[in-house]
Amino acid sequence: MDPFQDPNNPQHAATHGIRRRTLLCSAALASAAWPVYAVPAGVHPRPLEFPADFGSHPDTRTEWWYVTGALHAAGQLHGFQITFFRSRTGVSATHPSRFAASQLVFAHAAVSDLRQGRLRHDQRIARAGFGIAQAAEGETALRLHDWQLRRDIGRYRAQVASELGGFGLDLTLAPTQPLLLQGDAGTSRKGPMPEQVSHYYSEPQLAVDGTLTLDARALPVRGKAWLDHEWSDSLLDAQAVGWDWIGMNLDDGGALTAFRLRRADGSALWAGGSVRAAGQPVRNFAADDVRFAPGRRWTSPASRAAYPVEWRVDTPAGQFGVKALLDNQELDSRASTGAIYWEGLSELLDASGRRVGLGYLEMTGYASALRL
Repeated sequence: MDPFQDPNNPQHAATHGIRRRTLLCSAALASAAWPVYAVPAGVHPRPLEFPADFGSHPDTRTEWWYVTGALHAAGQLHGFQITFFRSRTGVSATHPSRFAASQLVFAHAAVSDLRQGRLRHDQRIARAGFGIAQAAEGETALRLHDWQLRRDIGRYRAQVASELGGFGLDLTLAPTQPLLLQGDAGTSRKGPMPEQVSHYYSEPQLAVDGTLTLDARALPVRGKAWLDHEWSDSLLDAQAVGWDWIGMNLDDGGALTAFRLRRADGSALWAGGSVRAAGQPVRNFAADDVRFAPGRRWTSPASRAAYPVEWRVDTPAGQFGVKALLDNQELDSRASTGAIYWEGLSELLDASGRRVGLGYLEMTGYASALRL
């Protein structure tokens, strides 16, 4: 996204978690007729092409690669997040000064330490180039100093280390399913205006193994993850103050996405998502098919923002509960993106309260309205 202030200030590489994204985010799968998703007239989706679309799209304004997941280590469950962003600044790539920042690369990483009841997080930022920051075209190859996310021979390798946060991640993520193209074959509607679309695909049910380091103690881990890659020239609709999003790996091998853009009064400006049962085609949701109803709220002692840490989410795939596994998963990124937001490991429940999935919940615009 493009809300970054004073991007060349090295203070931005310091202590605050930087924001992804994001817009724009199976028990009880319904057998009823499904709606047909269509992009609006005047918008021409282009077919995604791989492996080229695994890489960067520097001609677009904003782009992110966002990995979230759950790790099992020594009998404990941990959530993790690794996100790389690329932002086009508007400065021409042919500017005569080689120090002109035509592209910025941001990264943030976080670990939800459920045993200690804390969120560990860190961030980095740099202009692209100089051997410091990279968002390569043609394949996933992202680097910011010694943090990296790259794809090679069909697998991802993620490496981050934070002395500040007291954590490190060295993970291999292997796809177990085909790519999930969101929206109309990868063209995803993100608002009421025809131009408010993005290119968007997901890789759910990634098999994870590697090492999680907490306070200099290295732990072997295994788990599951979810990767979103999205790029767009459109920004948040003027009526929207933020969004709510879930990306859930279902326990039976399926995948559920749901999101809504939220007005100041709490009503939905736009919504969407998808479901894919294991081994089945993806089924996309129309804007009026998804409803988020907030439940229990937690008030942050730092920002005083009140976040719904429990939800009821109604979709054509059924009615689900979403429950945060740690209330305090709030990140303060005012030193970089200017926002305070909540994002963390959560479980998905069916209508009877039985767990059917595990993934991430994201909530923005509760501390103050987003201005992108």
